[in-house]
Amino acid sequence: MYYCSNYTLAVALCVVTMLCWGSWGNTQKLAGKTWRYELFYWDYVVGILAFSLVMGFTMGSCGENAQWGFLANLKSSFGASWLWPFASGIVFNLSNILLAAAIAVAGMSVAFPVGVGLALVGGTILNYAVKKQGSIALIAVGLVLIVSSIVCNALAFKAKHGDGGDRFAAKKGLVLALLAGLLMMWFSPLVNKVIDLTFTKAAPEAGMMTPYTGFFLFAIGIFVSNFVFNTVAMRKPVQGEPILDGAKRYFGGSISTHLVGVLGGCIWGMGTLLSFVSGGAAGPAISYALGQGATLVSALWGILVWREFKGAPKKSGVLNFAMIVLFLAGLALLVAAGQ
Repeated sequence: MYYCSNYTLAVALCVVTMLCWGSWGNTQKLAGKTWRYELFYWDYVVGILAFSLVMGFTMGSCGENAQWGFLANLKSSFGASWLWPFASGIVFNLSNILLAAAIAVAGMSVAFPVGVGLALVGGTILNYAVKKQGSIALIAVGLVLIVSSIVCNALAFKAKHGDGGDRFAAKKGLVLALLAGLLMMWFSPLVNKVIDLTFTKAAPEAGMMTPYTGFFLFAIGIFVSNFVFNTVAMRKPVQGEPILDGAKRYFGGSISTHLVGVLGGCIWGMGTLLSFVSGGAAGPAISYALGQGATLVSALWGILVWREFKGAPKKSGVLNFAMIVLFLAGLALLVAAGQ
């Protein structure tokens, strides 16, 4: 089983997590040209589950201590501890469907900074409570700067829409992003309750899990709950007409469209697994917070590539620049806090 025990390498893996978490939304934007986000989301969930299995049987089962690998750990951890990552998957799935809806309504450059930014702050605090690792003073100041950057982004979005006729849609997008963030902050602490983050030996503590086992059970929670949450999302959409013939429309999609969604799930899954793998060396709070720097990555995708602020007043550009500066300063303090 591969795991990370070096702080510098752990920070590097967190940066990869940040890039993955901040970039999967591009697959939704690509598929969204011909595909409703609710249909895209089925493929996205399949991608997460498939990736968790592949990683479990490869990275999670390799090396000298393969006897403590994926299948062995699934068996040894069987019991009440399975409920934690499964419940985490359910919570995450509901939050991520709300985030996907916010992307569809308001775009990546708003949904991520508001929703994921809020999740960053709350999740970092909750993860610190699980394992008190890092300077609490630097973490606190870093989070204040990140909250300030979220406020700047929300104000930029408000300035863009002004008093136009789409203000209701803008408000809906912000509300969806806020709800997503309030839920998303809980998924990492729930999983980390049963993942052995000490990494002082190859075998996890009795009843505890390796990152690969925890991630797989987490993915199962996402997959199972999707039959409830996404079905409701199709019947009661936040945008567009209800999808009453979901199965027919889903299976009528092209292979390339399905693969885009699966790719999105794999990209997000890679970021999540690396966050768990690096949590022992960096500490769960630092690992999670750095990964959620995805907020900045996604905002840049939305602003620079998808041109979601095209035609916005100069005030929006100034506020978005302030968002970037404040967010980078906050992330720098979080890195320093871990050292």
